[in-house]
Amino acid sequence: MQSKAHWEYIYSNKPADRVSWFQEHAAISLRLIQQTGVPFSASIIDVGGGASTLVDDLIENGFTQLSVLDLSASALATAKHRLGSNAGKVIWIEGDIIEISLPPQTYDVWHDRAVFHFLISADERQAYIEKILTSVKPGGYVIVATFAEDGPTQCSGLPVRRYSANELHSEFGEPFELLGHEKEDHHTPFGTIQKFVYCYCRKLR
Repeated sequence: MQSKAHWEYIYSNKPADRVSWFQEHAAISLRLIQQTGVPFSASIIDVGGGASTLVDDLIENGFTQLSVLDLSASALATAKHRLGSNAGKVIWIEGDIIEISLPPQTYDVWHDRAVFHFLISADERQAYIEKILTSVKPGGYVIVATFAEDGPTQCSGLPVRRYSANELHSEFGEPFELLGHEKEDHHTPFGTIQKFVYCYCRKLR
């Protein structure tokens, strides 16, 4: 897994809206979460959420049990500052998703945009999937987005793995029922386009 120091440096030295993955609104992520049909009281975790605006939109749309996990304390601080009094409605978790201990069978929805593609080794990816298997409720939903097969080969100076929809789902395997997938042309703040793929699944057990 990439180092905490790397991400602390990025978020301490760049405005949150000047990193390549910035979205003014995480429209696809929000739509896919709403599409699951979970109630507003569902427990939702945004893995690698950092300074992402997804949590703002989830609060705005009525969701009440939200957690944001990130390696970078600076990223989380940015989101807290932006949310102001609404920051108290969120559980903020600072830690490495590979190493952190999450409460068992807690989450109804697991969302990750652009963490999984940084997991280069098979051991890292398996550790990540084990976190989902233990912390997401049976029947819960898993939404993961990575660079697509025609996306960038690096992000923030770090290597990534690119995936087709089938390749991404195959990493998760039989415990996860594939409900759908879609592509995104993400327009960066610098005028470039990054190709993403989203897979959304149901955890069967």
